Amino acid sequence: MRPATTLLALTAAAAFGGFAATAVNELLDNRAQAASAAVAPAPAASTTLPAAVAGALPAAVDGQPLPSLAPMLQRAMPAVVSVHTQQRVRVRNPFFDDPFFRRMFPQVPQERINESLGSGVIIDAQRGYVLTNHHVIEGADDVSVSLADGRTLKAEFLGSDRDTDVALIRIPAENLTELPLADSGRLQVGDYVVAIGNPFGLSQTVTSGIVSAVGRSGIRGLGYQNFIQTDASINPGNSGGALVNLRGELVGINTASLNPQGSMAGNIGLGLAIPTNLARDVVQQLVTTGEVRRGTLGVETQALDARLARSLGLEEGQQGALVARVYEGSGAAAAGLRAGDVIVEAGGQRIGNPLALHNYEGLQPVGAKVPLQVLRDGRTVALTATLREQPRSLDGGGVDPRLAGAKLAELPEAQRQQRGRGVLVESVASGSRAAANGLRAGDIITATTAGAVEDLPGLRASLAQPPRQLVLLIVRGNVQGRLPMQ
Repeated sequence: MRPATTLLALTAAAAFGGFAATAVNELLDNRAQAASAAVAPAPAASTTLPAAVAGALPAAVDGQPLPSLAPMLQRAMPAVVSVHTQQRVRVRNPFFDDPFFRRMFPQVPQERINESLGSGVIIDAQRGYVLTNHHVIEGADDVSVSLADGRTLKAEFLGSDRDTDVALIRIPAENLTELPLADSGRLQVGDYVVAIGNPFGLSQTVTSGIVSAVGRSGIRGLGYQNFIQTDASINPGNSGGALVNLRGELVGINTASLNPQGSMAGNIGLGLAIPTNLARDVVQQLVTTGEVRRGTLGVETQALDARLARSLGLEEGQQGALVARVYEGSGAAAAGLRAGDVIVEAGGQRIGNPLALHNYEGLQPVGAKVPLQVLRDGRTVALTATLREQPRSLDGGGVDPRLAGAKLAELPEAQRQQRGRGVLVESVASGSRAAANGLRAGDIITATTAGAVEDLPGLRASLAQPPRQLVLLIVRGNVQGRLPMQ
């Protein structure tokens, strides 16, 4: 009878354990949903859970104290803050245009307040510098920071870089704790790391894991990429928080979690963080100039397919970025790069395609000297190019008179990751020639009569000899069309 009794007891215990786990998961899901809604009401009733009974662990084993992260976290956690933003959004309601409606219903709100929560890291206690993500504070009218000691302070915006998702704000406070910045270039796969932040609007939360990969790129829609990948849980609200090593040094800024099923599906151990070496360079430029200037080789490249590889006498499966054009006066031209060269390595990093080269360029400062390995006439050639400044915007009239009144800009990297190439029409002056020709702000120029448009230098180079008839291939919303320019 004893074996049967034992089996029944184990079966009952397993059934109860499954029920308890289900109850706990449902409760946490409800709390997460409530935390993510800015004005969600508190639940009317709470679920009562049975108290868990756990045996106490000994303080030491064989005379050695048990390892713990607590001493390090006591030093690091006060430097991680909660970032709260508010954005005023005007409510568009056609009834507001009616004076009678406004007189009858004067209390109807004509704007709403969007609120969001994220995290940040104090990196300079004396100056009050707080590092966070661009997407945490993007479009915010008011930004406030809550410290671990309970103080809440209004923050001053110093600058941000959309393409690397880094932002810098400042708080006027004393007795702050900062995190020292480590050399993220020394991180190796397998190193232990700890993520600190405020997920789902909860107070400070710590998760731990290892470095799963370094130099992660090729992820659509995330701008310039050189991410640290970790299996430490990173959830909504962790954005802008700290990824630290076991010495309590900042190695990364948590920015995203890869989950194809959405954030409420649970953590699947694919978190991304911006390495501190990259963030340090961005912060230095934001503090000194208020903006980020990037270097470029000055080449137009295309993917190397099997047909092109055969025509160049390359081995089947050879990867790289095929140089289609070298812009006059560029760093690439000065280095001796030619059309037909295949760039296979830049700065010691393997280049498998044009996107990899573009991503590498975008992470380098103006004036950087970049060693290149290129394939030319069946042999490998070593070159060194000095990157020159990448133009941020152009006056359309300076490119072609038919574009006068349009301000042209590079595509934000998130859009470039999705669309691949093109030039953004940032604004169009009312009554200008560009406006009369039908060009609108937000249009993306992907080609002209003179050929495909890769970026601003490519557009300018292709229209160096203005065509008699200029037709633009543009994308407006999700519609592609042709626009003749008179």
